[in-house]
Amino acid sequence: MLKIIKAKKQRPSLLLKVAIFAFSVYVLAALINQQVQISQKSQELDDISQQIQEQQVENEKIRHILEDSAEQTDEYVEQYVRENLDFAKPGEQVFENIAGK
Repeated sequence: MLKIIKAKKQRPSLLLKVAIFAFSVYVLAALINQQVQISQKSQELDDISQQIQEQQVENEKIRHILEDSAEQTDEYVEQYVRENLDFAKPGEQVFENIAGK
């Protein structure tokens, strides 16, 4: 008589299951982290693109002003440096209102 020997199926050990689970969690966390970073960088890109568009509009305004005439150009340059760069003419005293605007 032949004895048929059944091979026992080896079940994966608990350690292997834990390792696979931990690796899966790590991969999932890494993917989520990458998606968050992509979203942040995409938002930064949108913000910078908006700033570029605004600066291009401002540059176009300045270009039109400069093209108008030399007199207006001088007036614009003088106004710009006084307001934005805090320049003054020689001998001129500039007063600032510290009480508020």
